[in-house]
Formats: sequence, structure tokens, C-alpha cells
Amino acid sequence: MSAVSSTFNFFKSFLLLELVKGLALTGRHFFARNITVQFPEEKTPLSPRFRGLHALRRYENGEERCIACKLCEAVCPAMAITIESDVRADGSRRTTRYDIDLTKCIFCGFCEESCPVDSIVETNIFEYHGEKRGDLYFTKDMLLAVGDKFEPQIAAQKEADAKYR
Repeated sequence: MSAVSSTFNFFKSFLLLELVKGLALTGRHFFARNITVQFPEEKTPLSPRFRGLHALRRYENGEERCIACKLCEAVCPAMAITIESDVRADGSRRTTRYDIDLTKCIFCGFCEESCPVDSIVETNIFEYHGEKRGDLYFTKDMLLAVGDKFEPQIAAQKEADAKYR
């Protein structure tokens, strides 16, 4: 029995059977349709619930929505959000500092879920980068600028997702 199996193994290695099997597999897929996506030119569809770059929203009258309740800061598992607040002359509380360190952020969406006024949202924007660590440290003004720039898109996403919440 062992002589037969050793002879079989000899001929198997002598005839390079594994190489022939590999070439057959390559030959089968050689003329198949390519599935590689050329990224910058071709876009793949995103999930409707994709979580990307953060943004702070404003009300229609231009006032920021954030009421400095600090729920997003408390619920953030990565501790990526820093909020400081102050009381205005009219008695309302607003943020003086709202920072998100995107190098710490795990894009879990807890901040968006905990916000009672839909102030902080995660957009579908994923084409951003930073060359240094400080480039991914977003301040309140930067987050408001993102929100102002993409408000129609953000509002459409919120409306489309409203029936699932």
C-alpha cells in the first residue's frame, strides 16, 4: 500500500499536476468579464446608511442647531468629540467649542443617534484626506462649513431614512 502511494506521489510531482491544475483555473477565468472598478473614474453604489464625514447643521434661520447638551460627547466610545459651552444673554446654551478628531473616530454613528435636534450628522462624503494628523481635527467652524455646503444632500438623506427610524 505504501509503495503504491509513494509511486503515485512520485508521478504526481514529476508531471507537475498542481501546476497544470493552477493553469487550468487561470485559463477558465482568463476571458471572463473583469470586475475591477477604476475608482476615481467609476463610482460604486453606496449604502443609504453609509457613515462618512461629520457635519454640523443649522436651522433655516441660520442659527446653529447644537444646544450643547453634550450627549454626543458622552456617548462617543472613542472619546473623539470635545464640547465646551456657554450661556447666551437670552438664556440659551450654545457651544463655544465643538471639535471632532477623525483619527480617533470609529464612525459608529452614536453621536448622530443621540442628538435630540439632529445637529451632528454623518454624511455620505468619503473623499477627504489628511496628510498630517492635524488635518483630520475638525473644529466647529469646519463642521459648520461642511454642513452649509452639503445641507440639501444631508436633508434629502435624513428624509429618505426617516421612515426607518
